[in-house]
Amino acid sequence: MRFRLFLMIAIFGLIRPAFSQDSTKPSGIEIYGFAQLDAGYDFNQINPAWADALRVTKLPSYKNQFAPDGNVFFGVRQSRFGVKGYTPTPVGQLKAVFEFDMFGVGADEGQTTIRLRHAYGEVGRILAGQTNTVFMDGDIFPNIMEYWGPTGMVFFRNIQIRYAAMTGDNELFISLEKPGVSADQGTLESRIEIDSVKAHYPVPDLAVHFKKSGDWGHVQLAGMLRNIQWSDIHTSGVYDLTGSTVGWGLHLSSVLNLTKNDVLRLAIIYGEGVENYMNDCPFDVGIVRNTGNSIKPVTGKALPVTGYVAYFEHNWTSKLSTTIGYSGIHIDNTEFSSPSAYKDGQYATLNLIATPFKNATMAAELEYGRRTNFTDGFSSNIVKLQFSFKYNFSQIFYFNKG
Repeated sequence: MRFRLFLMIAIFGLIRPAFSQDSTKPSGIEIYGFAQLDAGYDFNQINPAWADALRVTKLPSYKNQFAPDGNVFFGVRQSRFGVKGYTPTPVGQLKAVFEFDMFGVGADEGQTTIRLRHAYGEVGRILAGQTNTVFMDGDIFPNIMEYWGPTGMVFFRNIQIRYAAMTGDNELFISLEKPGVSADQGTLESRIEIDSVKAHYPVPDLAVHFKKSGDWGHVQLAGMLRNIQWSDIHTSGVYDLTGSTVGWGLHLSSVLNLTKNDVLRLAIIYGEGVENYMNDCPFDVGIVRNTGNSIKPVTGKALPVTGYVAYFEHNWTSKLSTTIGYSGIHIDNTEFSSPSAYKDGQYATLNLIATPFKNATMAAELEYGRRTNFTDGFSSNIVKLQFSFKYNFSQIFYFNKG
């Protein structure tokens, strides 16, 4: 009995600091968001569902796939709405966030419909819900108007449980995150045996980052570790294709305040089987030969991926700025990948952004994207001209201040 009591006291002593926070702050709610119109011209072809954005993976994978060239686009799908609630509790202030935009993806691809961005609660050092993965550095996203963003950037909002071991100028975050992968079956995709293979997620993904900040900006190093498994559910078949591999990644990023008017945003990422966490990338796992094994003639391999981002921002005046930059990504496909599989992506933008008065933004942006296939020699390019008009709103309501 004494041992149990001692154990409970010890556990409480370890957990309590994770929630320790000032609980005297008032409760309240913040409503925020913006309405945005994007209009412009696609000089080349892109999947019509993505006409008002630039996803390099949505460029043609063969000649005239999305013909004809030259289309005007209009869209309000970037428009966003969010609510933040603050409530004092015995263990500190509870913060809850619910935010969505109207940019339909997946089954709603191309639609103007609700798309969840953030949905989480945070108290003290503990966060639970959906928000930016710990493997990501959100500050790297440049000041651009195009919705999807740099193709070689780590950018993924994931469901997670996050612990902030350190906060402030020295930040250390650790998270357990929802696993998920996609497999490139390539030239074997028509085989019945491959159809019997299903993804298996026995453990969560593990992410960690350390961030050092100061007046000069910040530098962040992040790591990702994944246990990727798949099971052959047809156990009575000729083959047993059950297997596993390890996914991992390292992500180094930095924001440098060069002067009071100039900012540099840089990032490089290398890993295997972490494509799921990239901003615009199709497959985590590819198929390779398993020579000498007649029961398991092929197996899976975590695909190596390299991504990079370099953006420069300059403020001409307090109301006028320019952002220019480039991003790229490269995937090492396997021998069984389709000849038209996505291998390389390039992304670049140049803009002029004006804020004529508070809460209003107008911008003109020139955008470029390029897709290169695996082995069939095909590549496609796009040039886009986009004009955006954005109107922000935000209001905080306090319920008590004492």
